[in-house]
Amino acid sequence: MMPFAADSVSDPVGPDHLVSSDQDPPSEQDASPDKPEEACGVFGVYAPSEEVATLTYFGLYALQHRGQESAGIATFDGDQVHCHKNMGLVSQVFTVERLQQMPGQWAVGHTRYSTTGSSRAVNAQPAVVETRLGPLGLSHNGNLVNAMSLREELLQRDHDLITTTDSEMIAFAIAEAINDGHGWVDGAVTAFRRCEGAFSLVIGTPSGIIATRDPHGIRPLVLGVLGDAPTTAVGPAHYVLASESCGLDIVGADLVREVQPGELLWITADGVTSVQWSAQAERKLCVFEMIYFSRPDTIVNQESLYSYRLRLGRYLARESPADVDLIMAVPDSGIPAAIGFSQESGIPYAEGLIKNRYVGRTFIQPTQSMRDMGIRMKLNPLKDVLAGKRVLIVDDSIVRGTTSGKIVKALREAGATEVHMRISSPPVTHPCFFGIDTDNQDQLIAASQSVAEISAQIGVDSLAYLTWEGMLDATGQDPNSFCSACFTGNYPVDIPAPFKRAKLKFEPATA
Repeated sequence: MMPFAADSVSDPVGPDHLVSSDQDPPSEQDASPDKPEEACGVFGVYAPSEEVATLTYFGLYALQHRGQESAGIATFDGDQVHCHKNMGLVSQVFTVERLQQMPGQWAVGHTRYSTTGSSRAVNAQPAVVETRLGPLGLSHNGNLVNAMSLREELLQRDHDLITTTDSEMIAFAIAEAINDGHGWVDGAVTAFRRCEGAFSLVIGTPSGIIATRDPHGIRPLVLGVLGDAPTTAVGPAHYVLASESCGLDIVGADLVREVQPGELLWITADGVTSVQWSAQAERKLCVFEMIYFSRPDTIVNQESLYSYRLRLGRYLARESPADVDLIMAVPDSGIPAAIGFSQESGIPYAEGLIKNRYVGRTFIQPTQSMRDMGIRMKLNPLKDVLAGKRVLIVDDSIVRGTTSGKIVKALREAGATEVHMRISSPPVTHPCFFGIDTDNQDQLIAASQSVAEISAQIGVDSLAYLTWEGMLDATGQDPNSFCSACFTGNYPVDIPAPFKRAKLKFEPATA
């Protein structure tokens, strides 16, 4: 077995050596946001002549929007792996000195929002485990729906699971296959075929990097090359993997293509080897990645998501026009659709809310009177823009309805004479089981209330959502190539009954 070397500062495996406390952080009062919570971001770089820890740091920095709870990097230097991970933002977890203590020829990284496994330091990734062929470090975006049964199988074989994440289970499943005599690629494929649900993975090994997506490609993953990289007989020597193309842009890499559903990439000194390990592969990319989660500068289908979101606004203006004086957005996610609505309708666009972009998660509680003011810590209305105006505000989604009502109230207090709302996606009626935290169905306002009832609850003069057909038509792609289960309840993967019953409460209300 290859030697396993600890980082000189932190143990790559043991949670006891992590700096922050291994306790669940305190929760904020009324902290549940009126949006689905983020997925996770994964990154990998194969660049033997570069400072791979630093490249990974910047890649994760560009993917920070996908998760703000913890961050980690594992670098591979021959037979040794150096891993550092902790709670906090990428810039809080890593320093220049820390990165300099992480040599290697390739690296994998992760920025996390917890969906399976609580928000604790021990659950930070990459998950690093030992195998017969040496250590592996795994970064995971997604959720397994068979995590409970897989965990039971692993525990029966005496695997020492130290976290509560399904990501660690995938790592141990690979280790189990490796220890049973498989090589890296065969062992990974054997493990992937035991997994059900959503998983986009970047896995570092002593021999190279493995990347894969589940057979439906529910969560995104792309391959790029560093433009100025030296070449070998088989092509460029430096490769980059990222959840989104914006993770490539920041390090100067060029987008090559998506990793395909059910495909494994094996990146070594010989180049990139592709293995299609699933015969049932059928693309079902999460459409919420298109609408909200991914950054607007991310490229999907050879265009930026900003362009797609503009089209959503145009479709929305055609489907649900309004006689108003100005169009505005809930910043930042509603801005492209609001601009598209303005362009299609000819009604002027204006900024009516100013967002404080430096508000992160805080454990210092505001006073009750500050809480009563609602949104003003993050969003503040412009009274001179809104006073005496009939306003239409555009947002990308309404999940719980809590923030929307506060925004409407603030706009009226700022002098708006009418407040209309348009949503650039259909009503969210079902929870996600594939890596996005939409809570249980009884917390989704559209699951139990009609559009008219929601309109009355949040206090708008009118409310309309984009149709499901319009949302998919605006992609310009095959509508069957997306997962839209949060709007329809039609999940592309069978959900085990106990898991499903825990989150599904009732059928959605009709409009």
